[in-house]
Amino acid sequence: MKFTIFRLILQILVGAIVVVVQPSASATKVQPDMLVLEGDISPVHDPAILREGANYYVFATNRFQGKLVPIFCSSDLRRWKFCGNVFDTVPEWATKEIPGTRGIWAPDIAHANGKYYLYYSVSTFGSNRSVIGLITNQTLDPTRPDYHWVDEGRVIGSNAEDDWNAIDPNLAMDADGGMWLAFGSFWGGIKMRRLDPATGKLSDKDTTLYSLASRRPLQPPAIEAPFIVRKGKFYYLFVSVDLCCRGKESTYKILVGRSKDIRGPYKDRDGRSMIDGGGTLLLEGGGDWRGPGGESILQDTEADLLVFHAYNATTGKPALQISTLEWKKGWPRAGVLGGAATAERTR
Repeated sequence: MKFTIFRLILQILVGAIVVVVQPSASATKVQPDMLVLEGDISPVHDPAILREGANYYVFATNRFQGKLVPIFCSSDLRRWKFCGNVFDTVPEWATKEIPGTRGIWAPDIAHANGKYYLYYSVSTFGSNRSVIGLITNQTLDPTRPDYHWVDEGRVIGSNAEDDWNAIDPNLAMDADGGMWLAFGSFWGGIKMRRLDPATGKLSDKDTTLYSLASRRPLQPPAIEAPFIVRKGKFYYLFVSVDLCCRGKESTYKILVGRSKDIRGPYKDRDGRSMIDGGGTLLLEGGGDWRGPGGESILQDTEADLLVFHAYNATTGKPALQISTLEWKKGWPRAGVLGGAATAERTR
């Protein structure tokens, strides 16, 4: 009897079916991708992106084919065409306030209160005598009859007596629909002011100049190009640090921090405040590209997108770049220029 039971157990063990569990599609690790772009993508600097209807629009710094604040259009995010410009000349009010200026920098495009807000900056290189202006439109589609840019004039300015620089604007929205303008470059770092939603200009009810991020005591304290988005219970502050505008010698890179309050404090993955030089590395140069930065974020219907410029490692010319963003444990991950997904580390 014992022998019979033993044989039965042995047969069950020998004949057992081994079930191999395959991971489900939803459990497969998703990697962020760098999109392959073509068309009018260089020279493009400080790209700001937005979608209206089926088309995507990118606005960029300075000139393309001689046109100020050029606009690039695409229906698929991959093939881009120069399709217009915002300004023919620098506004007269800005040239009077900033003598010697030759261009318009770092446009930011957003939709609020039924119209499109484009904030822009006017300055000269290496100076904090700068101004941020606002121009609006009812549509981004140049074929529509109501397509018309209206310059709303000055929003905020800085001068040599200020420890901040009024360039690189970004319109951010809080969870209650409040409008905020983040900006800054070098000096005391990234600042923010509350806006009056009726005008898109500075609020006279909250006049606080909020400090969000700094690179001091580093010299130079190179931080600029803020961009704030809300995802889940956090606000995320993206910034460009180190040196741009040096072609293939550029050392620009993109950092990120987060906060539960749009006013900060923003901290990196290690808990270090961005006011104290913190920031988690999102993207740096690699492969054939150097100095990624001047970023904007589009929270599109299918994916979040990181849009930025980078410099060709051979020619030094800046070009439009787009990466999808994936989120892991509450932090964004981008593709790598010439490599795999970004490592999660802090600079």
